[in-house]
Amino acid sequence: MSSKTFPSLSLERELWASGARFIIGMDEVGRGAIAGPVAVGVALLDRQSAAIETPWPAKLCDSKLISEKVRNQILPDVQQWVSGHAVGLASAQEIDFRGIVAALALAAGRALDSLLADAALRQQIASDGAVIILDGSHNWLGAQAAGIDVIVRPKADRDCVSVAAASVISKVLRDNLMIEMSPQFEPYGFAGHKGYAAETHIQALKNFGPSIEHRVTWLTKILGENQLDLEQ
Repeated sequence: MSSKTFPSLSLERELWASGARFIIGMDEVGRGAIAGPVAVGVALLDRQSAAIETPWPAKLCDSKLISEKVRNQILPDVQQWVSGHAVGLASAQEIDFRGIVAALALAAGRALDSLLADAALRQQIASDGAVIILDGSHNWLGAQAAGIDVIVRPKADRDCVSVAAASVISKVLRDNLMIEMSPQFEPYGFAGHKGYAAETHIQALKNFGPSIEHRVTWLTKILGENQLDLEQ
């Protein structure tokens, strides 16, 4: 893996220099899956934390660029290095009902609510300032979220430590959730593909139809309109 794929604190340091004490990296996982929830992770960096002056986990980078084994290995160190973290979920049913963009915003709100459940942290953010770095080129979150300014950066999960941390944290949680539910939905093999459109997953859908964990509005090209009756 090229050194160019590893993140740095360059953008975070620019934002700290502009006055904000807290940086919240944000990334989504599971947007392109056809089953299971979408997950949005947040990772908080505090300019005043001693951890900022120490190295972050050596293998930390965009979760898509490292193996499942490595993600699980570094997760505890990532969670310890950041000043706070949380993951919010929006279910397959919420994705079907609201659409993916609204579901992403819903999951992000839940992640931020969890992160900011600490009243002392909320007060510090209100007094000392914070910025959310959102990965991507489309701001599906809005100009502000939970009263915090949002900036969008393409490839932030690759380039920014805070967003890479959010990427790993949310990826591990969602993957583990899909593994845990796999025995209940055995024909579909969620543990192997985590809800994405693998060949074996598509064949299982054709054989058994969708389950309650499938995003049925996404399946018309796979199954056709007449095969979208839910099976419990």
